[in-house]
Amino acid sequence: MNSSTPCTRTDAAIEGVRGFVVPMSCTDLPATMHFFIARLGFRLDAIFPADGPRTALLSRDGVCIKLGLDVHDGIGTLNVLCDDPAQLPGETRELIAPNGVVVRLVHANPPMILPTTRQQLVLSQAGDSSHWSVGRAGMRYRDLLPERHGGAFIASHIRILEGGPVPDYVHYHKIRFQTIFCRKGWVRLVYEGQGEPFVLEAGDCVLQPPEIRHRVLESSAGAEVIELGSPAEHITMADHEMTLPTPVYAREHEFNGQRFVRYVAKGATWDAWKSPGFVVTDTGIGAATKGLAGVRVVRPQGERQHATRRHETEFCFFFVLAGSLDVQQGERTWRLEADDSIAIPGKLSYSFRRCSADLELLEVTLPADFSLEQ
Repeated sequence: MNSSTPCTRTDAAIEGVRGFVVPMSCTDLPATMHFFIARLGFRLDAIFPADGPRTALLSRDGVCIKLGLDVHDGIGTLNVLCDDPAQLPGETRELIAPNGVVVRLVHANPPMILPTTRQQLVLSQAGDSSHWSVGRAGMRYRDLLPERHGGAFIASHIRILEGGPVPDYVHYHKIRFQTIFCRKGWVRLVYEGQGEPFVLEAGDCVLQPPEIRHRVLESSAGAEVIELGSPAEHITMADHEMTLPTPVYAREHEFNGQRFVRYVAKGATWDAWKSPGFVVTDTGIGAATKGLAGVRVVRPQGERQHATRRHETEFCFFFVLAGSLDVQQGERTWRLEADDSIAIPGKLSYSFRRCSADLELLEVTLPADFSLEQ
């Protein structure tokens, strides 16, 4: 818009709005009316003039079509939301109305699209040169997987600079997998079927099963979370009907094959890890996803033997929560400090060396790795 163009802006909703009119031109009014009434379920609201009709108003679900022989600026394409266009008997995904308008049948609730995973070794370091972008609601985002493994995964380090209420709404995600790990501070959340809102503190995490309704209520100033999901680009849908909290669901209740998990770090138990000299605590996400994904926290304990590791998983990601270590792969060695991360492709041998005594790693794998000590 030209800066000299005058404009009037108001955030107040316009009162008395009853619907929306979509103009369409036509040359055969009866045939076009019949198409929209018989094929798409519109109803006739008005037609005029009586002695030689040239205009008709048809409506459905709050949308009004104005068909007119004298309409010259009408639309050429109309998208019609359907439950599943592919399942409509005898239909194609595109119809041509008698007035030439293209009617496209599109999915009202589009399915998740999962790209093919393209693994690569990705090192993200949190030094002064790290880039933080401004995301929704003013939150700061650091992208830990810039190329997203071909679009199959996303990993974000998120900061909430100002504390207090969060302007969120009840929503859900069309995802394969999604977890949120509280890095610093706290976030208050509420989830469908899980009772009253609760506080996610530093070290805690949740599994957000596909399409579970939830809402972020408030956070502490400077709160940080690590969020990982698959696929990288997924649809977020608002739910205008559900009010949270809801009654508590049975513990075994599943959302698209996964159970909700709230892991509380204060209750952690530790077991020997498969790499000697380390212990691990499991969040329970592996069991809740039936082996699809695993989220664990790893610490050093005792003498470390620098054992070479290799995984066969689709995705393997480590985030340094505290301390430092060297990650060695072949002739290459990287020093990782707190807030650094590394994604390691399958079948690639590597080892952890020079681990500080206070080292703590967040490990996320797909599929889950249930193994402990070798």
